[in-house]
Amino acid sequence: MKFFKSKYTQTIVIVMAVSGLIFLALGGYLTPLYNLTLNPLISFQSWLSVRYLSLREYLTSPREVTELREQNALLESQVTQLQTQLIEMEEQLAEAEVCFALLDFGRTNPEYDYIAATVIGREISPFLQYILIDKGTDDGIQFGMPAVTQQGLVGRVDAVIANAARIKLITDSTSVVNVHLQSAETEAQLVGSLTGDVSLDMIPLDIKVDPGDVVLTSGLGGNYPPNIFIGQVLSVQQRDNALFQTASVQPIVDFSSINAVLVVVNFEAVDTSPLIPED
Repeated sequence: MKFFKSKYTQTIVIVMAVSGLIFLALGGYLTPLYNLTLNPLISFQSWLSVRYLSLREYLTSPREVTELREQNALLESQVTQLQTQLIEMEEQLAEAEVCFALLDFGRTNPEYDYIAATVIGREISPFLQYILIDKGTDDGIQFGMPAVTQQGLVGRVDAVIANAARIKLITDSTSVVNVHLQSAETEAQLVGSLTGDVSLDMIPLDIKVDPGDVVLTSGLGGNYPPNIFIGQVLSVQQRDNALFQTASVQPIVDFSSINAVLVVVNFEAVDTSPLIPED
């Protein structure tokens, strides 16, 4: 009986103690005690957490930075490769467009046979107007053969070796092309200049020439086939006491950007110089 009374008494004491603690806690009487005991523990936990995070960042950051640098280098390499591929594709597309245009010119002018050639060089002197192509005598290219693009007349071969040839442009100062003015229905001569400009000479005074008149090769003189497009008249000049009119011409071909040409191989230039009377 004493044992049960003792257990009963302990239980009552514990219940009253717990109830008292709960009452004191709800009343806020234990808050100073909580602060006194828990704040150091919370501070220590915060300090430990900061140190842990700092240590973790210190140990993992170099590896992450290295990985990021490697990934960045890989991405830059891929971008460079893609840019190179894009440039190559653009160049191939431009070459294909030129080839298709040249092919179209050949189809629309079936009376001639052509050899396509790529421009591999240009005369660097500002006073000479030449281009070099990658076809020569081994490919059937001969002196005097005319060269055209899909737009119009370029010039003619004036020097050739086994695997290359030089084409003198119609803009060269020594170039003379016999032409026909389509609207005016008259003949004239197209001459180059040191500046690369072209103009018409030997236009009769009684012929009316207007800006916009189309200039074609006439075939006279035997140097070029007839009816190859050259350009259009820009302006006409009449000088006092002059025997002929002159006119400036805008060529249809952009000579600064020629990448490929067609050489007319079944046209044989005629050397008429022995038939021209000497002064």
